[in-house]
Amino acid sequence: MFGAPCWVSLMARDLEASQRFYGAVAGWTFRPARLGSAFSVAVLDGVPVAGIGALAGDLAVAVAWTPYFAVDDVDVAAARIRERVGTVAVGPVSFPGGGRAALVADPDGAVFGIWQGPVSAGWRVGRGSSPAWLELRTRNAFDAALFYGEVLEWATGRAGCCEVSYEEEQVVLRQGGEPVARLDSGPVEVGAYTPHTRPRWHVHFRVPELDPAVEAALDLGGRTVSVVTSDGRERSIMLRDPDGALFTLTERIGEAGEEGAD
Repeated sequence: MFGAPCWVSLMARDLEASQRFYGAVAGWTFRPARLGSAFSVAVLDGVPVAGIGALAGDLAVAVAWTPYFAVDDVDVAAARIRERVGTVAVGPVSFPGGGRAALVADPDGAVFGIWQGPVSAGWRVGRGSSPAWLELRTRNAFDAALFYGEVLEWATGRAGCCEVSYEEEQVVLRQGGEPVARLDSGPVEVGAYTPHTRPRWHVHFRVPELDPAVEAALDLGGRTVSVVTSDGRERSIMLRDPDGALFTLTERIGEAGEEGAD
């Protein structure tokens, strides 16, 4: 697998506080990660969902959810990012178990990660306990698709590559024919302070029932950023956790949402 999302991770300040919040909101339990005491892995129904690393303060970076994309060679991918006016902020660095990673940003400043190495069995956006959806909110989705396509080898014709299509005014990334991410053009500002207006990758997590999850988030210091919206198939709301990390919760509606469920 290459070019596809392979993990999401929260860069947090306080590991225990983040675990309490997301455990109550999303029903996750946690186990230690192999990366050290500052890291844990969120688990739902016995399947790894996401990572939390309490390194935001040490690395002087914003508290945020970050998607990682699989690459064959992290050094080659990092070089492609630099050549295309992106930024390599951290790494590439090696991790236990043979993996190598880098924390990077596209030319508009949207942060993401690249990962070379084994990936969690059963983890795939849109399936089971994995995140429901990834979304890039950027100035120009077509320009972004060119950048990511060249860096991550999307739509190259190489066997196993992700495909890209234009659907309903969005660039859609597909893995094995199934949608895993959207690239949206919208009202964002490069360098803007407000998290809503900065180009960014955004993670959508599915919950069984939206209203109790939102209530739990508010009780533990989270804040709503949007009203609840519905497209007839899903109800969704954007929130910030107590440290300010943005994410969306989404709930399937009735039988329409059961199609394609694992």
